[in-house]
Amino acid sequence: MYALIDAGFSVVVLDDLSTGHAELLPKDEPLVVGSVDDAKTVSALLKTHNVTDVMHFAGSTIVPESFSNPDKYFQNNTAATETLARCCLDAGVQTFIFSSTAAVYAEPDADLVTEESRLLPPSPYGESKLRAEHIIREITADCEMRFGILRYFNVAGADPMGRTGQIADNATHLIKSACEAALGLRDRFVIFGDDYDTPDGTCIRDFIHVSDLADAHVSMLQYLMGGGVSTTLNCGYGQGFSVKQVADTIRAEIGHDYNVDVGPRRSGDAMRVVADTSKIRKALDWNPVHDDLSVIIRTTLNWERTSQNRSTDTTHG
Repeated sequence: MYALIDAGFSVVVLDDLSTGHAELLPKDEPLVVGSVDDAKTVSALLKTHNVTDVMHFAGSTIVPESFSNPDKYFQNNTAATETLARCCLDAGVQTFIFSSTAAVYAEPDADLVTEESRLLPPSPYGESKLRAEHIIREITADCEMRFGILRYFNVAGADPMGRTGQIADNATHLIKSACEAALGLRDRFVIFGDDYDTPDGTCIRDFIHVSDLADAHVSMLQYLMGGGVSTTLNCGYGQGFSVKQVADTIRAEIGHDYNVDVGPRRSGDAMRVVADTSKIRKALDWNPVHDDLSVIIRTTLNWERTSQNRSTDTTHG
């Protein structure tokens, strides 16, 4: 949201606040509390605020949970997307930008994952997102509404200005979890498997800073508003770091050791997932500026320290 405002756009937010936090939003921007799968609420918002462009971020994102509760994921990620997209079509929305995921791809058989790589999600989460992609393409096939689908790789970091960051109990995101352990906010960080066929035995991921990802959304919006055709793009940096490298970089940033354990492999974890980013760099005016693992980790640590202080102040206030 801040990236859109910084770029000069007027914004209205729809959020059911089940995981979101209203206090992180700018005070002067309108917030409608509701769900994207409530057609009545969505239609009223689109009409009241004369919305012409929509970015759809809502959904459930915890891969392990998707195995134990797949119905939740197909409802929140697939069915809700269809409801929102049809409301947008009826309201004359011009552009629809959807946050998808690298989890739609099969286990990679090449060093880099392109947008044309095989689609075979290893988890219900990935399948729910892939089905949502198909729905968006079907709904927009014979109409003027154009779409942009952005397939996120591993999103991490926090706003360098300290305005926003991830707040979650029992977070599962790798870098956030590791930073919490390093700061004593959880008792340990667990590496799930160290027997993969990689240089240090741990999985390799392409981490993208959330601020660069936000800028990619702004660039996608500007591209579509300028007449660009509907497209699907990977969002990553095209470079991979292992889980052990993340743990070691955090150790270097904080200057002391912390509790890192090794556990068994998890279902749905691919050995190596790194994006081919040539398409997004060519299609959009997007130039990432935070593409450094140390920067990603440093902004995460700063956000966690700020959040900890905020929580302490609230408790003692």
